[in-house]
Amino acid sequence: MSTLYEETGDVFLSVAEALHARCLADPELNHPFSHADQNPEHVTRLGWYLAEVCGGPALFSAAGGDHSGVLRMHAGNGDMADLGDRFVACFAGALADAGVPLGAHEPLVRCMRQATDESVSYPSSAEDVPASLPMPRWTRAGIT
Repeated sequence: MSTLYEETGDVFLSVAEALHARCLADPELNHPFSHADQNPEHVTRLGWYLAEVCGGPALFSAAGGDHSGVLRMHAGNGDMADLGDRFVACFAGALADAGVPLGAHEPLVRCMRQATDESVSYPSSAEDVPASLPMPRWTRAGIT
């Protein structure tokens, strides 16, 4: 069985760029995404993360990133569940913008929905995120 990375090709930097642009254009998401300029590697690292969780090269992990760190970055911001739908919609649009094959859209959007739900599940504090969580794997069946 092929991975989502193998099915889509190396499109995830383009997806990250398109997602970032869509989030900046969104009136509710633009504020959190406007802070990405504080980390000039944000879009690149997002592309690496997406590629890795979809079965591509482990560039995100090799650069010192881990799943617990991703969750901590999004934790402690209070209830952000209302932004989840907007973010997932931006992600779906970014897939189209980046030319991701249509057959991969549904599983990728489903996985992003699961990932978004997880990322907002620590509203109180980054310290609530367990250490050393394994990197998820996005598959056609969902996140493993």
